[in-house]
Amino acid sequence: MTLQQQVELQRRGLMFVLSSPSGAGKTTLSRRLLERYKSAGAHETIVMSISVTTRKPRPGEIDGKDYFFLEEKQYTDMVDKGELLEYARVFEHHYGTPAKFVQDHISEGTDVLFDIDWQGTRQLFALTKDVVSVFILPPSMEELCRRLRARAQDKEEVIAKRMLKASAEISHWQEYDYVLINQDLDQTLEKIDSILRAERLKRVRQQGLPKFVQGL
Repeated sequence: MTLQQQVELQRRGLMFVLSSPSGAGKTTLSRRLLERYKSAGAHETIVMSISVTTRKPRPGEIDGKDYFFLEEKQYTDMVDKGELLEYARVFEHHYGTPAKFVQDHISEGTDVLFDIDWQGTRQLFALTKDVVSVFILPPSMEELCRRLRARAQDKEEVIAKRMLKASAEISHWQEYDYVLINQDLDQTLEKIDSILRAERLKRVRQQGLPKFVQGL
């Protein structure tokens, strides 16, 4: 193992947040970012934070892979015990992030990817400086509506609710470190990857640098 590899191994992980209105692309972009690093076998690793939720599974979703699907009582118990890093109510259902999973990976130098809304992002910022946040905007509200319908997952009344909420979600764009317009999925993915790679190189995250410099 080279000295450079030893320095890299001592990097502290970060919490990498992607947020957007429903249908603007954050879930697809999250999945493709994870696939990119997994297929490349990269030394730098990133894992998905698996949220808990009280909503029912959508078609194709798997418990323990997409979400941990909980009953209301189970969710309330986790909140009361302080076992959630962040939590919020979205579209009449509850969501949250189990704290231990995230904290263990961060301390080991592994980045954790979050697919959460502005409420959860705000809570993370209040807890730690290890957060990098990206907000994904649709190219237009008309395109956002088209994408929601193209998913064929929700009824028209649900889509109408999501469109009403989209404007409120977009109003929080200034709270994020980076803001991207997702007009082309491949181009947006490249920008997200560039942000992640640059943030990993920040001096404050290179915990091995002081020892390295002393040895020069």
